[in-house]
Amino acid sequence: MSDDLLYLTATEALARFADKSLSPVELLEAQIARAEAHADTINAFAYTHYDKAMDAARASEARWAKGAPEGVLDGLSVAIKDESVIEGQQTSHGSLLHENDPPSDSTSPNNARILGENGICHARTTTPEYCAAVICWSRIWGTTRNPWNTDYTPGGSSGGSGASLALGTTSLATGSDIGGSIRVPSSCSGVVGYKPPYGRNPDDVPFNYDFYCHTGPMARSISDLVLMQNVMCGPHPHDIASLYPKLVLPTEYPDIKGWKIALSMDLGSYRVREDVQRNTRAAAQILRDLGAEVTEIDIGWGPEVPEACFGYLGHLFGGSLTEAMPEYGHLLTTYVHRIASNAVKSTGADFVKTLEVAGQSYKKLGPLLEDYDCLICPTTAVPAVTADFDATQEGLSIDGVNIDPSMGWVLTPPFNMHSRCPVISVPTGFGDEGVPTGMQIVAPTYRDEIAFQAAMAFEAAVGGWYRTAETRPKI
Repeated sequence: MSDDLLYLTATEALARFADKSLSPVELLEAQIARAEAHADTINAFAYTHYDKAMDAARASEARWAKGAPEGVLDGLSVAIKDESVIEGQQTSHGSLLHENDPPSDSTSPNNARILGENGICHARTTTPEYCAAVICWSRIWGTTRNPWNTDYTPGGSSGGSGASLALGTTSLATGSDIGGSIRVPSSCSGVVGYKPPYGRNPDDVPFNYDFYCHTGPMARSISDLVLMQNVMCGPHPHDIASLYPKLVLPTEYPDIKGWKIALSMDLGSYRVREDVQRNTRAAAQILRDLGAEVTEIDIGWGPEVPEACFGYLGHLFGGSLTEAMPEYGHLLTTYVHRIASNAVKSTGADFVKTLEVAGQSYKKLGPLLEDYDCLICPTTAVPAVTADFDATQEGLSIDGVNIDPSMGWVLTPPFNMHSRCPVISVPTGFGDEGVPTGMQIVAPTYRDEIAFQAAMAFEAAVGGWYRTAETRPKI
């Protein structure tokens, strides 16, 4: 099997379907074979639906043979996170509590749109229990590992999506992001991921009402993010928060010559390891070489910002888990057990305080994004933690300084707090352990096109990712 086939971007695969040099059946067969060969090693998929997917690929092959594809994703595999629902399929949310749930009788809005464009769901990707961590292990599915270095996590909570893209076992993938769950695995796995602004993509009740919560695309190229985002976005009658009108992103963008870009290495709140800093500064230099003026700034935040993020998530998200504690607490993972236990201590006043911090911190971010076209910063403070890392049992330090082992190594939650800012994570290189690092590109509120313009310019300057055997995992 050729790695070149597995690492085609989705847009390249569509072009080859059109010129008949490749069929959806050939591509899916290769992806399934690769997934099966590394199922025990990487463990990126929770449920697989290979037989039905192959039937769909054969139907797509017939349409392409006639020159009559139906849908912009026709014939492309899409690995969908085991968190949203698809009619007729089981969804576990990474939890033993849902191990025996019946297949769903409905389909989430984003999934309906993907399937409606004839994307092929061949697998559901692993996630930590209830998407409640930025690693990717659970009691129901075990440990998902990073294809670049299997000792390390691919990130979370959309860890299976990141790992499957890096491994070449899917063309596209979905993720959800309530504290970094698209951007963290994109960084750790060396792929690209998009956290759209709140309301851009519809979501399921009740979390569509939570402004920290987003659903978005993950891929191996920015053009693929555009392709997928244009499918997922737009108003939906089941989601009152979904935005009208539908925003269609262009597929080509001008250069960024003359742009002013702000660089924050630590968001005023984080300790960042030297190898991550080195790669972030190298990425900033690439943007300078493209004609942008990149200035390192003091964002004016302190530790109150991430603390408020964790307080918000603990109060709402943790609170949603407490009902299971009396009867099912013994089945929960250690990290969910801790979140649910801590949520009981959170008061309404504590919750309101998190909103006050959000308002005060945006008084600094908002004017900054008026003065600069965008903000860049690392996605994670270390490339990754170990694959089986348990923040309830283990500590974590950077440069000899102890940090919060649960979320203190990710710089993503502030942009869930400031959720109307579109954010793309792009790869910047590799850390000391051979694990990828990433950079967040943060655009002003609802200016999706700015994030994509900067990301596409950066991708073109570095020549893309996964282009040769030397730029792919050695697994």
